[in-house]
Parts: sequence; structure tokens; C-alpha cells
Amino acid sequence: MQAAIHTQDRSFNYGDGLFTTMQVRGGKIQLWPLHLQRLQLGATTLGFGDIDWFALQRQAEAAVTLTQQVIKILISRGEGGRGYACQDVSQPRIYISSSAMPDYTMAQRLGVQLSTARLQLGIQPLLAGLKHNNRLEQVLLKQELAQTDADDLLVLDQQGFITEATAANVFFYRSGNWYTPELTRAGVNGVMRQHIMQQHRKQLLDIAEVSWRLNELANVEAMFICNALMGIVPVKSINNQELTLLPVQQLQQKLNA
Repeated sequence: MQAAIHTQDRSFNYGDGLFTTMQVRGGKIQLWPLHLQRLQLGATTLGFGDIDWFALQRQAEAAVTLTQQVIKILISRGEGGRGYACQDVSQPRIYISSSAMPDYTMAQRLGVQLSTARLQLGIQPLLAGLKHNNRLEQVLLKQELAQTDADDLLVLDQQGFITEATAANVFFYRSGNWYTPELTRAGVNGVMRQHIMQQHRKQLLDIAEVSWRLNELANVEAMFICNALMGIVPVKSINNQELTLLPVQQLQQKLNA
């Protein structure tokens, strides 16, 4: 684990890295296997050097100092190389940090209001699903959100397909079934998204991954956003269209059972 960032670190220079943000509850990292699998997939996809994943787990666990907090793991490809080229790069560098756990209690109970973002996500299938360190789109989205009265933004890709919120995945409920955007063009395959879909499969229920445009929301009855920190947060309205919270509350109860 690195204590300081070198000026030639490729994550610092190019965003050439991956990260995951994890909730600690009861002194334990939640959903660790899914966080680890996503980091491993990203490292393989980007062609990183060897990483000692057992040592990484030990370092993450050692970073836990409170019963409730946030632990973030960032993996850089390493240091060195000329320009964008990856030759002569050191082994991957690991950075682990901690912070206070935000309080999402009110949002989880009362729901949030969403509006549609003006900014649309660029399409890059090779990076779609990964939580890589190139996050300028999300920085711009948060700036856009700050200029609205909404609690979060529903984000489309440049082909007009619904993808995610500014830092969360989205799920829709219609006619007794749950749906979530497919993430083959853009977006992050969040750990909580994966967990929810796994739990549904265990109950022999499927969540359909769909390519929907905004017009599909006209018949949506309920909706929620989710990530590893906030868990499931109901959406009470989208673009001033009122939604019911009941199906989301019922899903929360099933997952907590």
C-alpha cells in the first residue's frame, strides 16, 4: 500500500486505474467478494501487472478502524512509462483510504427526486461496466446537479439510452416486473446492482436488462437508485412524474430478510 502518490503515477497522470468504494458495517466490509471480483475484472481488462489479491484483502481489512465507515481502494497501473505507452511501468500501486459513512436514512425512507441530465455519457464498450479512474463525466454531472433542485440526475448515453444516475445504478418497476439498464455501451456495473440481481436469481426471479429511452418511463410505476454506500433509495418522482414507493419498500424487505 502506497503512502504517497508519485508524480509519475499513471492514475494521477492519465486516470489509468480502478477504484471501489466499500461500506463498513459492524466492523466488516460489506459485499467484499463482489468488490474484489470487479477489481480483478478491471485489472484483467486493462492489462495490469500482477496484483497480490490476498495481500490487498489484508490491507483493506487492516484499514477498518470503526464499526461504521467507508473504505476506498484505488489501484493504479503503476509508475513510469513514456506518455500513454505502458512499457517500463512499475508494478501496480495500491492506495487505501477511509472516511466517514454518509447518512442516507432520510433518503431511504422518503425517497428522492430525479430529473434528466443534459450531459450524456460517451459510448465506449471496452470500458463499459468498469469503475475506472476517468471520472470527469461524473464531475461535470455533479456540477450540473448543483444547479438544479433535484436530488440526483438520470443520465443517458449519447444514443439516448437510460444508463444510470450520477453515482448510482437505477432500477424500474412496471407491471409486476423489475428492469435495469444494460451496461454494454457506458456506465458502471455497481456492486449493489450485482448483489440485487444475484438475490433475485436466488429467489428464481429475473431482472431484465433493457435498453430504454425516456419515453419508456411513462408507464413506470416505481424506481430506485442504488450503490454500495446508500443501498436502495426509492425515487419518488422523475421529471415531476410521481412514483409509488411501495414496490421498492417490499424489495428492501425481501433483501433484508
